[in-house]
Amino acid sequence: MSKKEKTFAVIGLGKFGFYVAQTLAEAGAEVIACDKDEEKVKNIGEIVTSAYVMDATDEKALIEAGINTADVVIISIGSNIEASLLVVIQLINLGIKEIIAKAVNPLHGAILERLGVKRVVYAEKEMGIKIAKSLLMGVLEEMSFAEDYKIFEIETPGLFVGKNLQELDLRKRYDLTVLAIKRGTEVIVNPSPKEVFKKGDILLILGKERNLKKVFSE
Repeated sequence: MSKKEKTFAVIGLGKFGFYVAQTLAEAGAEVIACDKDEEKVKNIGEIVTSAYVMDATDEKALIEAGINTADVVIISIGSNIEASLLVVIQLINLGIKEIIAKAVNPLHGAILERLGVKRVVYAEKEMGIKIAKSLLMGVLEEMSFAEDYKIFEIETPGLFVGKNLQELDLRKRYDLTVLAIKRGTEVIVNPSPKEVFKKGDILLILGKERNLKKVFSE
């Protein structure tokens, strides 16, 4: 028996919600999208599995759209905090276990977390932080791995170029582990201590963010 693919629902189709729904759908996921704005629903309709013009604070409408059967629900309701909270409560009452919600400010986020939202997203804040990290440390992407540990995709720092792992001694000095090197179309997994870094290499590094910062502050 094949493993059931996750079904996603996106409530609110502003820029953030639209791109989440589009990206999931283009990756082949089953996506239910909804918004009160007919034009926004029309724009996403041909991309996702199903799209509905509806008031997501209405429990009956959520059930009719099949959102109560979704594995993950992403709430991207603009500045209407009251509507956002009401939708979360409806989804929890319907038994949705994994809810991700966009917050407009820290208080909104704190209430969402208290209600049981699994992940709160501050879209503008997170994008600002991402841009700053790319400028300061060449961080292209990052992913939480375990408590305090992340996997970072970074551009090779200039101070690495021409040196190898043995010389840099990243694991001993900073508790950082280079998992892989992407060099053009070549990917070097678990590089040897003698592998010399070249300009343009992209690195996957496992470690704590504060330790990665130390590399760039010395």
